Amino acid sequence: MNTLQKLIKPIIILLLITALPLSTFSPNQTHALGEEVSMIVEVDGDPHKWKEYIEKYHPFVEVVQVYDTILNALAIKGTTKDVYNIDKEDFIKHVHPTTTYKVPTPMPQSSENSKNKIEPPQRPVKSKYTGKGVKVGVIDTGIDYEHPDLANVYQGGYDLVDFDDDPMETLPEQGAATLHGTHVAGIIAANGEMKGVAPNAEIHSYRALGPGGVGSSVGIIAAIERAVEDGMDIINLSLGSTVNSPDWPTSVAVNKAIDMGVAVVIANGNEGPGKWTVSSPATSVKALSVGASITELNIPYVSVPLEDKKIPLAMMQGSPAWDFTKPYKLVDGGLGKEPPTDAQGKIVVFKRGEIPFSEKVKLAEEAGAVGVIIYNNEKGELQGGLTMPTSIPVAAVNQKDGKWLMEQMNKQRWLHTAYQHQEDKLATFSSKGPVLANWDIKPEIIAPGVQIASTVPRGGYQKLQGTSMASPYVAGVLALIKEAHPDWGPKKLKAAVLSTTKPFRNKVGSLYFPIEQGMGSIQPEKSINPDVMVYGSRLALGKVNERNQTQTAELVIENRSDKEKKFRFDIPQNHPGMTWHLPQTFYLEPKEKKSIKVELRVNSGNLKKGLHQGWITLYNENNPMKLPYLFVNQTADYPKIEGLELSVSPFEDEQLKYRMYLPDGADKLTVDLYDPYSLRYIKTIVEENDVKAGMFSGIMPKAKVGREHYIALVKVLNGSDYSSFVTDFQLFP
Repeated sequence: MNTLQKLIKPIIILLLITALPLSTFSPNQTHALGEEVSMIVEVDGDPHKWKEYIEKYHPFVEVVQVYDTILNALAIKGTTKDVYNIDKEDFIKHVHPTTTYKVPTPMPQSSENSKNKIEPPQRPVKSKYTGKGVKVGVIDTGIDYEHPDLANVYQGGYDLVDFDDDPMETLPEQGAATLHGTHVAGIIAANGEMKGVAPNAEIHSYRALGPGGVGSSVGIIAAIERAVEDGMDIINLSLGSTVNSPDWPTSVAVNKAIDMGVAVVIANGNEGPGKWTVSSPATSVKALSVGASITELNIPYVSVPLEDKKIPLAMMQGSPAWDFTKPYKLVDGGLGKEPPTDAQGKIVVFKRGEIPFSEKVKLAEEAGAVGVIIYNNEKGELQGGLTMPTSIPVAAVNQKDGKWLMEQMNKQRWLHTAYQHQEDKLATFSSKGPVLANWDIKPEIIAPGVQIASTVPRGGYQKLQGTSMASPYVAGVLALIKEAHPDWGPKKLKAAVLSTTKPFRNKVGSLYFPIEQGMGSIQPEKSINPDVMVYGSRLALGKVNERNQTQTAELVIENRSDKEKKFRFDIPQNHPGMTWHLPQTFYLEPKEKKSIKVELRVNSGNLKKGLHQGWITLYNENNPMKLPYLFVNQTADYPKIEGLELSVSPFEDEQLKYRMYLPDGADKLTVDLYDPYSLRYIKTIVEENDVKAGMFSGIMPKAKVGREHYIALVKVLNGSDYSSFVTDFQLFP
């Protein structure tokens, strides 16, 4: 395969739930002229003024919502022709269609792996507090408010996809049915056969993700605004993008919501185990970003008799649990281009290829298979997820193990399943930091996120995994703290959970890196009423560019107890090139707060270039608290180009808008287009010099792009350093 082809990434045009992988859809949806459409339009200036203007001069268009808190925009409904006329107005900055696509409906549940066989879990936190009176907004795919375990905690919401007061999950007849928001809501506050973390909290659902769990960034921002205006105490966002940027619009919107008094909890992402994989909006400086852990899990292994080999199975995100207790035969599914033959009651083995995972699984499911194993077509582990619900378990293995399974299939051997028990381990898929540009440490905290059983539509329960499941666990804990301390705002709620964590250690007893776990694993009961709280506990010390440079961070320590407390730092051993300056022993009176300056002097010439991270220990009496630190010496292996987001009008507008994030800026930036099949160079559509660091955006005539499908190569030159980013650039698939 050509190197350029191997580098191809899907273009970033949509947000999605983090338990599912990215799918690329056209941002340009064509509609018949008389068809009714709904959309959000960003406006220049006062949106109330333009609402009156539209009502006066476009009487056939209905303005269903005005956004003026976090976003300047209007939600409108009307026929394609009437809305198209508004699109021509000068005050319209950007048009965001809310109806995106329809895909095949999901298959019915099978009997062996039915979600209804899963026992409803009981409350995971022991506390007298239950979240009573606390409002939690869940921005997601909607909610099945008729589920018996959610009906009495659901207190309303809004549908940002259809613009009405009915945030029901997408139903099969509406497109790709969803269940994610219902699952998230159950973890927070289910109160029936299943008990969530805060079973008496109020759940308010904001459906910002439509069929298949997909939506636009402006829909997410509009949902945040609606939740703020509705008086939410806490917002949970189990969703993300693929852009690691602290000032991407969704991250900025989250910061604004927190400034207005709402605590926001966000899933860190499922793109691990590599560094720099945290994505917006979890990159928000002020939000509480959550990674995933395995608290207790039986890891499935498969083997065959008389063979001294066990193959661990990596369950795909969105898959039911692999819960087989008897042996099964294997059948070859090839690349999944055609239905497997003789698959009834067997496990189908597919090779990874151009056919999406969910389409392979659907073929196996329709053929009567009980399970699916997909093996990689190149070296390395295979991690992935499903874009459509399935009733059969789906696992991934590497290329070597896949070939071994094929050999056993040819020998007509039966596959047996066994399980290995694991506890307290970092989930490999959990995205890692740091954040580009400000070098913030993310995630900040770890919570259970693997094989989490919760509510799903139509009264059932299902196990899912992802940071999408870890985030609502933390949101539920914040609801308990908020009930205990109604006057606490976002800063105190965040400090309470971060000041009481338990750092995670690996198999050999060493701490996981700060960018893997932040402060560590959440301790719910301890976080409700801590004696000591530390604000600014993650020491993000920035980037060192000079030969001798001093980096500083500031902690605020609060003694909430009725007794004087003694504090001291365990001064880290000075390494060549690093010298710490920390205060000696100090005391805090009851209820006293104290600001502490932490200084690190760096001689960059005596240190390797790149990311440096570790831990400082703060002792409260004899109780240690591990404080993570991080800085970048000169440069590191971070991506120099983050994403390429494309937007066009849904009505064949002649302008094409684009943006990307450049953490270091660029002496020279170019975007070249290539033929997707021959990889022959076609044209250069962007060529800019002296681009400043941060967000870069522009507008070009659509005619300049021309044909429909390209491979786009984005190139950045800074001095002698060259970086590139390759993406499938498809305007109208």
